Amino acid sequence: MDTSVSSGSNLFSDGGAVESAEIDLMNESIAADSESILDSPNPSLTHSQPSDTGQYLMKVKGTQRMALYQTKSKFYLVGSNNTQTSFRVLKIDRTETKTLDISDDRTIYNAREIRDLLTMIDVGNRSKTGQKMGSGLTKSVSAFGLVGFVRFMDGYYIILITKRRKVGLIGHHTIYKIEDTSMIYIPNETKEQHPDEQRYLRMFQATDLSSNFYFSYSYDLTHTLQYNLSSPVYLHQTDMPDPIRLSDVQGASSGKYSYIPQYQDKFVWNHYLMKDMQEIDAEWMLPIIHGFVDQANVSIYGKPVYVTLIARRSRLFAGTRFLKRGANYDGDTGNEVETEQIAYDASIGSDNLSNCTSFVHMRGSVPTQWAQDISKIQPKPPIIIETTEPFASTAGKHFNQLLERHGSPLIVINLVKKRESRKHESLLSEEFVKQISYLNQFLPCKHTIQYIHFDMARCNKSKEANVMGRLSNIAYQSVKQTGIFHSKPTPFVHLQKSWQTKHKVDLLKASKDKDESLPYQMRQTGIIRTNCVDCLDRTNTAQFAVGKCALAFQLHALGVLKEPQLEFDTDCVRMLEEMYEDQGDTLALQYGGSALVHRIKTYRKLAPWTSKGNDIMQTMRRYYSNTLSDSEKQSTMNIFLGIFVPEAGKPPIWEKDYNFDYYLHHKRPSTEFKPLTQWWNPDLLQHLPFALDIGRKTCTELTRLHNANEIVDDYYHPFELTVLQDLFAFAEINHSVRDYMPNCTTDFSPFSVRLRLGKKREEMSSAKANLTLKNPNLAGKSTSSNTSTEDDSDQSGSDSSDSEKSESEQDNLEGDNTSGYISFESLFPSFESVYGKALVSPGQEDLQLYRRNAALSRDSGPLPGHRKISATSVAHPLARPILRPRACPVPVHDYSHCLLPPISEESKRIYENYIKVGEQGPNDPSEETLQIYRNYVNMFKN
Repeated sequence: MDTSVSSGSNLFSDGGAVESAEIDLMNESIAADSESILDSPNPSLTHSQPSDTGQYLMKVKGTQRMALYQTKSKFYLVGSNNTQTSFRVLKIDRTETKTLDISDDRTIYNAREIRDLLTMIDVGNRSKTGQKMGSGLTKSVSAFGLVGFVRFMDGYYIILITKRRKVGLIGHHTIYKIEDTSMIYIPNETKEQHPDEQRYLRMFQATDLSSNFYFSYSYDLTHTLQYNLSSPVYLHQTDMPDPIRLSDVQGASSGKYSYIPQYQDKFVWNHYLMKDMQEIDAEWMLPIIHGFVDQANVSIYGKPVYVTLIARRSRLFAGTRFLKRGANYDGDTGNEVETEQIAYDASIGSDNLSNCTSFVHMRGSVPTQWAQDISKIQPKPPIIIETTEPFASTAGKHFNQLLERHGSPLIVINLVKKRESRKHESLLSEEFVKQISYLNQFLPCKHTIQYIHFDMARCNKSKEANVMGRLSNIAYQSVKQTGIFHSKPTPFVHLQKSWQTKHKVDLLKASKDKDESLPYQMRQTGIIRTNCVDCLDRTNTAQFAVGKCALAFQLHALGVLKEPQLEFDTDCVRMLEEMYEDQGDTLALQYGGSALVHRIKTYRKLAPWTSKGNDIMQTMRRYYSNTLSDSEKQSTMNIFLGIFVPEAGKPPIWEKDYNFDYYLHHKRPSTEFKPLTQWWNPDLLQHLPFALDIGRKTCTELTRLHNANEIVDDYYHPFELTVLQDLFAFAEINHSVRDYMPNCTTDFSPFSVRLRLGKKREEMSSAKANLTLKNPNLAGKSTSSNTSTEDDSDQSGSDSSDSEKSESEQDNLEGDNTSGYISFESLFPSFESVYGKALVSPGQEDLQLYRRNAALSRDSGPLPGHRKISATSVAHPLARPILRPRACPVPVHDYSHCLLPPISEESKRIYENYIKVGEQGPNDPSEETLQIYRNYVNMFKN
């Protein structure tokens, strides 16, 4: 983050690379006026329950490009849409030092009007008559978005996004990553600053906003795709005391509307920075998430399927590794991250999301009051259960949040050790089981929390252990119960018994058991929650196994896989593995201070012996980070998130004792007068197994959509010229053919098992192993270390795992290659392994057939008189006469001695029916077929 004025190259540079904002509206020449594409909201025509999701579209922000102008007394922030046809102005008073005075006239200007307005302001603020243009109103900075405002001890600062980079596409929605910001002091007076002002400023700027912060102008990154594609049910504007149901308002039954959703505060990391912006138009508010975003293109014989991974880190109870264990009294856990895996068919155009799928799962610390004592330096700080909760109130609040956001079932995959000679991690397992067993007593039987335990660390110690196979089985049974979201109805043929007897339909059967409508319109109900002690190494590997299983169901729903099953060592799975490892590294750096120690290849027994040295280095980095720098990072995070607010007359944050952070995050729980057994929201029963949040989706603004082009202008950029190879889809996104497929192959399917990796991916992997990763943690400093890896050895026996599910039911056990050695055959594969055919000497029959064909080719020629010969041509000395009689070397079939087999009656009937259809058209459908179709249509009507 830079406190000086940022400058850039060109506002209209390509979105795939880093864009620098540079715009000057005063000196811009515009040929003609442009009418505003937005109208002011009409309250009488802003509410309706839609008949389909296409009636309501998410509104595109009208302030995508900004320019900050200043006079001695005011700042003028001018925002425009992407095509610069409509403009808004925000006035900020610079004479106030202790308060923030923002004025929004809520007027939409066209290009000529805004230019005239700025010229009038410039003329009115000149100190002398006749001064040149721009002396009264000067431009400070160009930007792409407003992060918010913040104050420490003196005046307020404004924070603007000055550089952005395109990192993902979801249909026509673009996801950007912040690359640079500018922080500008608002007050104009130059009085002596408070002595602590600069130190607070440095601590705030240590939060590197260019490190894994993301935003979008037209897509709500704080919610899931399933939530975003559902229609709003309520409208709750700032001036309304209570929400209004859209179906109760007249005039909204026809036409299309654009709306601004109610963002999920849990994942809005600039929530505190926007607290003083509640009185201005919502167009200025730009929610920012923190976590990880990656995207890749799986090309199936030229058909592009975009796979996107979005990880949202919760801002509630956020912090560093040893300082944020367990949960607070509100049920918010440490290292809580919601991961969404989206796969959609990009071949049908980027202007819609008609064929898309998504799957959501999460990680988070064990939701109880526990911690680790790090007052003494030791490799494994002891685990302490700080508060014993007989009524499991903390865990109850946490699981109640999950039921409201995702529905049921809740499936908990606990990877913490269970049996140890000296109790350490097993304390958490015992406490977790007690809490879940207690909470399940008061839930309806079909919505109880499902608990699965798997000791990955112990299982991995066995030489013949198949950790990934066991995880794949657990993942298959879990994903089958939660299901996936698919925006299109299930194909009619998949509902037929004749088709279901030949294919895997476990997902359809499990969906039908939850709700009769789910097989016809796939929706995800419930969530898979994975945890270990740190929720880093083991959790990331388990999430990859779950994501791999879910991707198979997603690709099957999109129609590119015949069966919902993916094998290891295919281009598609290697691509997904890279994405999950990148996610794991990023989240580990944010929470633990170093990259992953144990990777997916470690649990597949494929990691080379040289990786041991890298594991030791990562362990040392974590140890250093957690011991020396975590406290400072936590204080920085508390200031950025507004958990600690500096006040005059009170001690600064750096003078507080060690336990002060605990009391900041563990506020006294509110007194609730309700039965202790009623730990879940009673309103859930009306919606389960579906999510309560979707059933009560609320928007904050709704306006009639007059110009549909604004939806796609941000993607297509019709106002500029872009080189084809510089487009994001060509240059930035990973591609399964370019980045993963081997060069010497004739099998172009991304689902074929490869014996050799693609060349480019091998080079990238080897370079990545030797690369010291830049730490993308929140403090922006390269801090590091781990007091102990997640697989510390113990003195207990062999493999141990248990689950509420019988693994004999799990029918998709997948093999795993346990060989990690490099051989000559792996480096130089044979012709047969590459092309699928072996080179062998031809047999006698093959040679005889070749001679016959060669003789036929030699003796055949054009008919007499058909060959034109030039009068000046000279005969070739080896030429022979064409008309020379010679017996045909190929034997001719003698029908007098051997007749062909007779044609069957069934073949005759098929041929006659084929001719009849061609002459008269198709036959009438049978009554049985008509009845099946009627039943299918009635399912959607009901």
